[in-house]
Amino acid sequence: MSQFCCDAPSGMSRRHFMRHLAGASAFLGSSFALTQTLRAHAKALSKDHKSAILLWLGGGPPSIDMWDMKPGAPTAGDYKPISTTGDFQICELMPNLAKQGKHLSIVRSMSTHEADHQRGRYYMHTGYVPSASVQHPSYGAVVAHEMDAAKQLTQLEIPPFVSIGGPSEGPGFLGMTYAPFQVDANGKVKDVEMTIPGGRMADRMKLLGLLERRFIEERRGSAAEEHAKVLQKTQDLLTSEQMKAFQVRSEPKDMLDQYGDNNFGRGCLMARRLVEVGVPFVEVNSGGWDLHKGCFTSLKTKLPELDKAFAALIEDLKQRGLLESTVVLCMGEFGRTPRVNGDAGRDHFARAWSVVLGGAGLQGGRAIGKTSADGTGVETDPYSSEDLMASVCQALGISLKTVFTAKNGRPMKIAGGGHVIQDLFA
Repeated sequence: MSQFCCDAPSGMSRRHFMRHLAGASAFLGSSFALTQTLRAHAKALSKDHKSAILLWLGGGPPSIDMWDMKPGAPTAGDYKPISTTGDFQICELMPNLAKQGKHLSIVRSMSTHEADHQRGRYYMHTGYVPSASVQHPSYGAVVAHEMDAAKQLTQLEIPPFVSIGGPSEGPGFLGMTYAPFQVDANGKVKDVEMTIPGGRMADRMKLLGLLERRFIEERRGSAAEEHAKVLQKTQDLLTSEQMKAFQVRSEPKDMLDQYGDNNFGRGCLMARRLVEVGVPFVEVNSGGWDLHKGCFTSLKTKLPELDKAFAALIEDLKQRGLLESTVVLCMGEFGRTPRVNGDAGRDHFARAWSVVLGGAGLQGGRAIGKTSADGTGVETDPYSSEDLMASVCQALGISLKTVFTAKNGRPMKIAGGGHVIQDLFA
């Protein structure tokens, strides 16, 4: 920050400065704490770079009406199954995904214990049950951290963990460097619009730089020095060519139409753009899956939207040669009850449900695990969040021997010590 120079105002106290610093920090946002601030613009990525995209269906999607249908059973819903290019059937409202079945596998024997929204969300994002003493890092933070440690982010100038259309779980004990950088489905970054003329902003930045240098030199603590780093990284971020990856509206109309010109469709398209520039983890949020009422009426709208965007993402990644290095995972916090309630809805159900994933060397076209004829229980080996996360880590080349140390000194195994789902690789 030594390039800044201007006259210091008289009478500036430490309290006044810290108040100003807090306000500036709120403007910048903790999500701007990046691991890389390189100024060189990368034109291409190494082919061994890997990424993951999580399609998060918040609320708990009814997998019994989507991925593991029970035609003829008393628990069956309103829709029929259709065949796919894989060795399984899915709901008739997802014909585009049916064509991509050979690239995807369904894990039908998920069996977990967290049927509360917040607890289930935390567990499925981290591989750990919530704890009062430890904040565990989410999938995105773990992947970003490990890709950083493997020096796969040397060309990346934008955040390594991006959450589109809603918040994700945080970085836990890995620190704010790996926090999710949240944008909306149009690529709008919260709290970074310039509301004053550029000249005035430049003057303010010079003044802030002088104040920070003064307090750094007086050795009054680390706050000013850390803030100076965040400020510089933010400036680098906002001037990076890679920020164009967020400009999803710059895509041709036919590409927007292919994904669906809605929040989820644009989010999936943005995820592809971010993976292309080297972001290792992107989460795309789709809400409204807490279908206690009118489940089948809601699915008539929600499933075609999911079908179009998800299928377009798989096809687009494949056409660009990115599917072989990108895991795509679709899930929510749990499934929904086989029994249909009195409001034509399904309630929370974690005992037997499904997730879908593919890419990055995972075997496609398979249905892994089996539930009972009415969907009320798992009949084969059950799989947990830990097992799912371990499988994603293996596909990304992340060592399952990795052990983190939490802030309380406790060792934490990556993926909660889960076991790889072997049928995804055999």
